[in-house]
Amino acid sequence: MSQPSVPVPARNATDTRRSLQLAGIPVGLMWALEAIDTATFHLLDRFGLQSWDLDGLWGMFTAPWLHLGWQHLMNNSVPLLVLGFLVALSGIRRWLLTTLVVVLTSGLAAWLLSPPGTMTMGASGVVFGWLTYLLARAWWSRDWRQVLIGVVVFVVYGSVLWGVLPADQAVSWQGHLGGAAGGILAARMLHGRRAS
Repeated sequence: MSQPSVPVPARNATDTRRSLQLAGIPVGLMWALEAIDTATFHLLDRFGLQSWDLDGLWGMFTAPWLHLGWQHLMNNSVPLLVLGFLVALSGIRRWLLTTLVVVLTSGLAAWLLSPPGTMTMGASGVVFGWLTYLLARAWWSRDWRQVLIGVVVFVVYGSVLWGVLPADQAVSWQGHLGGAAGGILAARMLHGRRAS
């Protein structure tokens, strides 16, 4: 005699939970680092990216997770959580690769294009990278869900793309531009060419 079938929880619920957790890791890390930075009178700020200094090049891996105060951190946290979640829905491997590419391109652009000795910190290069990754992925994807996500992301966050232009000296448009280019590069690497 056969047993009645028991509904298996949808894989999507597991994917959603895992994606939320994955997106929360860098945000939680940034908040912990800012608390440590505040408690140590901003000693962590020296680990930012210092342009045109070979020793400062290591900062491309640390600078995205450090911020110049709580307001700077709050400004980056929500978009980082939302966009990171949407990228993570593609899987851990794609999330990791996309993040690595945008960290590298954002850091290199800030290091090369900023005036010598400029200290850069903050996750906005990653935010720009994840944003353009989602938009470019929608372009190259044949999946209507990716296109829908791309359209919604563009409607909600598209106006921030103006941040790749040099408008405010206190904002690293160089890191934004590099992150945006990295997001497009990651989408191209992971999703191939769009069929003509």
